Amino acid sequence: MYFRKLKANEHIEGLQELYEEAFPKEEQIPYDRLIQLVGEMSLDFVVYYQDACEQSEILGFTIVFPAKNFDWFWYFAVRKDFRGKGFGQQILTQLIREYSTKSLILDMESPTQICENQEQRKRRHRFYLRNGFRDTNVYKTFDSITYTILIKGEKTFTMKDYDDVLSELKCFWWRKDLENETEKVELIKKYDDVQTC
Repeated sequence: MYFRKLKANEHIEGLQELYEEAFPKEEQIPYDRLIQLVGEMSLDFVVYYQDACEQSEILGFTIVFPAKNFDWFWYFAVRKDFRGKGFGQQILTQLIREYSTKSLILDMESPTQICENQEQRKRRHRFYLRNGFRDTNVYKTFDSITYTILIKGEKTFTMKDYDDVLSELKCFWWRKDLENETEKVELIKKYDDVQTC
């Protein structure tokens, strides 16, 4: 497996399609804006390839946001036709090794919420637990989807920590990317407990 960091505004064939296929629309930042953010904030956007050359097929990608107190494992996707073949495990092992100096956090759709993809959520949850992550018992609901935070490392993680990480993100894109005043008002209501920049 070969991997390299994406540069700001760089285009890689098939990457946008993977991003849009792997994550529900409500979890996505507009792709063009996401690529711009690589240059505006310290995002580690890494693309993984099957072989040691960039002409080989993309396996997946990860985006880690090195927040002030935690490394936030923000996005992790493996192409559908490569899932279940150990590549996700290889990528996660690499990430854990790469980000060993701070606690690593991730939010995922709660496996306890009754929904259509509950079995998929449970499998994903078990995958992270097998790899040393643990539940923080911190939950937040956005657009009727409940997210739970998992952590790897010695630290604890509280709702205040979650709000602090969201506040860091909010400084870069939350308000900038809203297209109209109604969206701004809704976002402010949704995150009214999160500090501003």
